[in-house]
Amino acid sequence: MTVPFQTVSANNRVPLFYAEVDNSQAGYFSQAVRTLLIGQKLAAGTGASNVPQLVSRSDQAKTLFGVGSMLARMHAKYREGDSSGEVWCLAVDDPGAGVAATGSFAITGTATAAGTLSAYIGADRVQIAVAASDTAATSATALAAAINANTDLPVTASASTGTVTVTARHKGALGNDLLLQMNMKGAAGGESTPAGLSVAVTAMNGGTAAPSLTSAIAAMGDDEYDFIIHPYADTTNLDLFRTVMNDTTGRWAWNRQIYGHVYSALRGTFSALQAAGVLRNDQHGTIAGMPTLLPNPVWEYAAAYGARNAVFIAADPARPTQTGELTGITAAPASNRFIQTERQTLLSSGIATSYTVSGVVRIERAITTYQKNLWGQADPSYLDSETMHQLAAIIRRLRSVITTKYPRHKLADDGTHFGAGAAIVTPSVIRGELASVYAQMEDEGLVENAKAFAENLIVERNADDPNRLDVLFPPDLVNQLRVFAVLAQFRLQY
Repeated sequence: MTVPFQTVSANNRVPLFYAEVDNSQAGYFSQAVRTLLIGQKLAAGTGASNVPQLVSRSDQAKTLFGVGSMLARMHAKYREGDSSGEVWCLAVDDPGAGVAATGSFAITGTATAAGTLSAYIGADRVQIAVAASDTAATSATALAAAINANTDLPVTASASTGTVTVTARHKGALGNDLLLQMNMKGAAGGESTPAGLSVAVTAMNGGTAAPSLTSAIAAMGDDEYDFIIHPYADTTNLDLFRTVMNDTTGRWAWNRQIYGHVYSALRGTFSALQAAGVLRNDQHGTIAGMPTLLPNPVWEYAAAYGARNAVFIAADPARPTQTGELTGITAAPASNRFIQTERQTLLSSGIATSYTVSGVVRIERAITTYQKNLWGQADPSYLDSETMHQLAAIIRRLRSVITTKYPRHKLADDGTHFGAGAAIVTPSVIRGELASVYAQMEDEGLVENAKAFAENLIVERNADDPNRLDVLFPPDLVNQLRVFAVLAQFRLQY
């Protein structure tokens, strides 16, 4: 019997008609793309810590993780850039030994004219009306009340003798990243301190410690997440993710095949970011560098950067994500942005970059931190994060084809005679299947050079294990248009 029945018995004697259904030749590749956001929750949040949860709406995130919490704000910022993607959240508690950061707005004087005070916590503006003759203490009390009235803010406030003390809702060093400013938009934006008053800003400081992500990462199990986004760029947590994602025993290991890519962000001066970048060497992580005066906190920037990459990669994992708008991110002042030569150095030091056009912040190049091979030599093979997403897409495609079409087949040598339709494969059959899949991927723009691929493809039975088929699969990944160089060699006359 050559028809490959799986359940119909060969010796059934009861008449008449029997049918089994086999979908092995009808399936096609389909991959759900999922994002995982990792950040801190507040005690008021009803959601459990260290448990991945599917969260579609940002209002739901506020309930689960607390209004004004880091993770709720990450979800909201992510949704501004990706309105339809499947988003999971993994909440962690504040570090037990951590301290919350504080800063202040110190108001002095007495207003001699009516006006408006415009204070900024990150990119969020809080305004109060000031009447002529209002004292510093009056204005401070009003400003603290306005800050507390906005429960979505990542801080709380108190007023005493003209000084508004701002305290981060979360414990931890990341609270120091919150930027406090007055009149960020300046006169052009209609913002100025009322006459008679002056305000001195003390930057957020004193926040210490970072959460341990060990339990959270363990809770991920073997579930697939293509985009893992978090704000913790400290050495301990970056090293932890490097271990979790590695090619030997991690999520990219041969026997786990989970894949995914990790996105985080780091604020700093050019020299500080460059120094931090050269210390890393991990193809599975991207660190997006932020200038010091970009208003949004690092967790919002990481969420926006990851969201824009997710939208583009989900649509086509081979296209570059450059030019993607970081929706909801406020640009740093022009004088504080990294210039082209600085961005070139950062991109040579493992730090992903962005640029600003007409006030809009956009992805420039979302590189990984991978820079050197095992011998410490410069190696650009894993430079771009798109390469990692391409590889994952290709391997998943192959896995889908083989496991769907040949889940219970027998293996024989080429030249073996067997009836048409028998559940038997030979190296040549698989070789033809792989060539067909490669052609499909070439049509989709994932790979190129099918002829060279076919010449280098090897499919053979293992010499020691007759039940094993070994394949050398050498895809030529389609590249991205990154640089367009022109020599404008002009003439005064031809």
